[in-house]
Amino acid sequence: MKKIIWGALGLLGMAMATSLPAQSEEVIRFGLAAEPYAPFSVKDASGKWTGWEVDLRDAVCAEMKVKCEWVEVAWDGIIPALLEKKFDVIWSSMSITDERMKVISFTDKYYFSPAVWVGPKSDTRKLDPANPASLDGLTVGAQGATSHQNYMEKYFKGHADLKLYDTLDAEESDLKAGRIDLLMASGIQISDWLKTPDGADYEIKVKLPNDQLFGYGDGGGLRKEDNALRERLNAAIKAVRASGKYKEITAKYFDFDIYE
Repeated sequence: MKKIIWGALGLLGMAMATSLPAQSEEVIRFGLAAEPYAPFSVKDASGKWTGWEVDLRDAVCAEMKVKCEWVEVAWDGIIPALLEKKFDVIWSSMSITDERMKVISFTDKYYFSPAVWVGPKSDTRKLDPANPASLDGLTVGAQGATSHQNYMEKYFKGHADLKLYDTLDAEESDLKAGRIDLLMASGIQISDWLKTPDGADYEIKVKLPNDQLFGYGDGGGLRKEDNALRERLNAAIKAVRASGKYKEITAKYFDFDIYE
């Protein structure tokens, strides 16, 4: 009788075990601006995201042993989308600034790029960031909802006319068309365009001095309450740098250090 009972219990246990769902793999959703930002994030012909920041995310996710997914969001709505929990981490070349840290928290930086003004090689006028009047009568393009917009509005209002864009591609097109005299951009990012035939007639005119508005490098943005995830990401970023994987990824896109 005992054998029958124990046998029945064993079959019941096996049935229960097989009916339980397998433990699901942890998924972390990374928010990415839908606009291309070469060479950090660009869609290829098949619709797959590629670029330095994409490769870095993949390495960080492999270090954390988690599955990661992209969620595409318009840049000007990316912080509200994070706060609305449409994804878990902003991973889209976002500068770590005091103003943003009032609303969200950040991982440690994973790269740093100085801000620059870019204009035609044929334009020989002297531009001086310390002298706002040196931009009198000029139209400067900048991407909206960025530290570049904030910098121009703080220091050059009443001097340069500021024209805002959704994407850097649109800035570049207007510079080529002569609708703006200068564009303001990340020095690392714009260097990629300057090497192309489209950018051959343009150059970096001024590397702008470090300013508090530009922040402390670029990193992943998180909701303030997500401290545990932030620390896990920080540990993974540190491990990727220590292993040499960071240097390997960077060498695919740049011939200089983009961290310091």
